[in-house]
Amino acid sequence: MIGWGREISGDLPAAERREWLCTNGIGGFASGTVAGSLTRRYHGLLVAALEPPLGRTLLVAKVDDTVAYDGAGASLATNRWTGGAIDPQGYRAIERFALDGSTPVWTYAVADALVEKRVWMEPGANTTYVRYRVLRARGLLALQLRILVDYRDYHATTRGGEWRMDIAPVARGLRVIAFEGARPLLLLADRGEARIAHTWYQRFELPRERERGLDAVEDHLHAGTFQASLEPGDALTLVLSAEAAPSLDGEQAWRRRARHEAEVLTAWRRARPAAEQAPAWIGQLVLAADQFVARRPLADDPDGMTVIAGYHWFGDWGRDTMIALPGLTLTTGRPEVARRILRTFARFVDRGMLPNRFPDAGEAPEYNTVDATLWYFEAIRAYHAATRDDGLLKELYPVLEEIVRFHRAGTRYGIKEDAGDGLLMSGEPGVQLTWMDARVGDWVVTPRTGKAVEINALWYNALRAMAGFARHLSRSAGQWDALADRARAGFERFWSEDAGHCYDVIDSPAGHDSALRPNQIFAVSLRESPLSPDRQKKVVDACARHLLTSFGLRSLSPVHPDYQGHYGGDQRARDGAYHQGTVWAWLLGPFALAHFKAYGDAETARSFLAPLAHHLGDHGVGSIAEIFDGDPPFAPGGCIAQAWSVAETLRAWHELGGA
Repeated sequence: MIGWGREISGDLPAAERREWLCTNGIGGFASGTVAGSLTRRYHGLLVAALEPPLGRTLLVAKVDDTVAYDGAGASLATNRWTGGAIDPQGYRAIERFALDGSTPVWTYAVADALVEKRVWMEPGANTTYVRYRVLRARGLLALQLRILVDYRDYHATTRGGEWRMDIAPVARGLRVIAFEGARPLLLLADRGEARIAHTWYQRFELPRERERGLDAVEDHLHAGTFQASLEPGDALTLVLSAEAAPSLDGEQAWRRRARHEAEVLTAWRRARPAAEQAPAWIGQLVLAADQFVARRPLADDPDGMTVIAGYHWFGDWGRDTMIALPGLTLTTGRPEVARRILRTFARFVDRGMLPNRFPDAGEAPEYNTVDATLWYFEAIRAYHAATRDDGLLKELYPVLEEIVRFHRAGTRYGIKEDAGDGLLMSGEPGVQLTWMDARVGDWVVTPRTGKAVEINALWYNALRAMAGFARHLSRSAGQWDALADRARAGFERFWSEDAGHCYDVIDSPAGHDSALRPNQIFAVSLRESPLSPDRQKKVVDACARHLLTSFGLRSLSPVHPDYQGHYGGDQRARDGAYHQGTVWAWLLGPFALAHFKAYGDAETARSFLAPLAHHLGDHGVGSIAEIFDGDPPFAPGGCIAQAWSVAETLRAWHELGGA
């Protein structure tokens, strides 16, 4: 579905703005640009999750590959250097780039020869395969592969200097030990010969990092060179692995990758009988959804699972996981994955709260969130509605009771029910608790202290869900109905007749905040709405008039004095714009569902999702970005692939009657 010829791949700016992604289901990944150049610190052929799903470590940066054919040589690699030099310029040899499922495939033209290269990861292992095949030639083609390695946290950058790695020959290749105690790295090939090298390639330029105001210079070590001669039709498979004994059989490894993706699509088609009639971009999103599902093995639960919030730089977050879970797993026909995620997170409930995030270095989970736990109720409700799994509902019901008890009595960060109106309040100085959580130093950009509109829409839904769960388990539902009725009555306080829509926050230290933000869309899109039908329609209309764009909803109305239409610059500038006008793709699904609830026209509601089909060929190819500029042309930014962006698009498409 996604592919280009030289019109994109031969144009360096166009090829560099498009990035590919491979994942392994345990938190590791490989990623780069279509051009082959490194533009981010997160680009590499093997970013291994050494402590799944985190501990992510760049082990192999890239391969500088060249071919010799018919008396001439050509580089397939592209490198950017400080000072502006582009050398070599292998992007000029790319005749075609395409995705095969989620696998990036390049076709290089060298005179009359064609060479295919594809990159994929072994499911469940920190192993990347790079396979070269001669598609067309009149004779032998010599392939030379220089492997550039590293060993650093994926958020960092490297200066090589005097760093000496231990490089030793092993059967079919080389072993690299970066320092004492480091995980051994294997560089193997199924044919040809390997020679040790130890040369630092210094001062790679990383333009995307420079744009972000971060260190943008990097060194990588040329650890070894592989050479082989290939006949027409021959293939060579390079194996880059942090595992003890990776398979060298490239053909079988590719079949395993292809089989995995076939199983993902089959599960979706079984769950969605009309999936065969779905447009191709929806099937592509089903494969993209699989990239975020990852194992989180625990000592007492080796089958634990989670969701990676976004690539390249996010780990697993409680809020993102619960929002994305229905779209990533239930919509795609994988309820067993949803069940494992729900059970995994139940183990981390503490003082009635789910973690906000799990730090990369393995520190204790952070609980600074007011909404992750409330989204947990919605994820469980959606799971039970799809599966009727009474066993899991019975197992988790006491956990949910405990959560409500803590939220009513009070827990961390001022989260507590107001006995006066039944609404949930939250916040204290210096803490960001809602999904609008940007913070720079001590500056909380959008504190939203008080009673936030989406938090109380979620609170109301959680209480209604508890009433439904109680009835299903033949328990008393009266207390839950009473609490929900009181919360609904209290929710009346959010309505602003003057504005014609909901306040974003009430009872804040500065009073009621009437800024038009997209958070109120959840008071319509969630299963239970505390608003009357007339007010639901007014909310949808207000969001459509001021917040709707082709790729999502703005986080603040353009008429507000704090609106920022461009996301960019250093961290302070970026975080200052993050929720002050920046467009969020994940909100487009709830908007479409709310529009349908207000107007009853599924085809029109589904049409709001259609522009994302074009976006799949831009930025992170085959996936949906985290954010976009608030001003046209709505340039993508942030993570190239975001879990809830993909999940909410899929969920809305199918709930609106899409195949």
